[in-house]
Amino acid sequence: MNVLDEDIASSQRELLRARKIRFRKIGVDIGRLGMKDREQIIPLLHTLRRPTFFTQDHGFYHPALRHPDYCLVYLDVAFKEAANFIYRFLRHQAFRTEAQRMGKVIRIRHSGLTYWQVSDEKERVVSWQ
Repeated sequence: MNVLDEDIASSQRELLRARKIRFRKIGVDIGRLGMKDREQIIPLLHTLRRPTFFTQDHGFYHPALRHPDYCLVYLDVAFKEAANFIYRFLRHQAFRTEAQRMGKVIRIRHSGLTYWQVSDEKERVVSWQ
């Protein structure tokens, strides 16, 4: 299940819908508007079935937030580029499936992706290819 933080603009959500990417949005489909970032969203993720959470809040890119039952994706790109990078990420050979994403905290940039994984203390780097 793809979950979008409330900071993802409506124009970007429409682009995702046009590309047939299914998602739920915090404050609309699940949770409530104005949820405190890490203090309330992380517990919400624990109630969902294997979510991949997309946000533009840099506070979510921290190795302490790794958990085997969810994936956190920090979009370190302009707000108007979020949909394009979500689309690219979901089709990347290293993160295409839910199983490949679980247990990771990922940062997406133009230059590539970095991530922390459960039970691995080393930050990994992956290119867009």
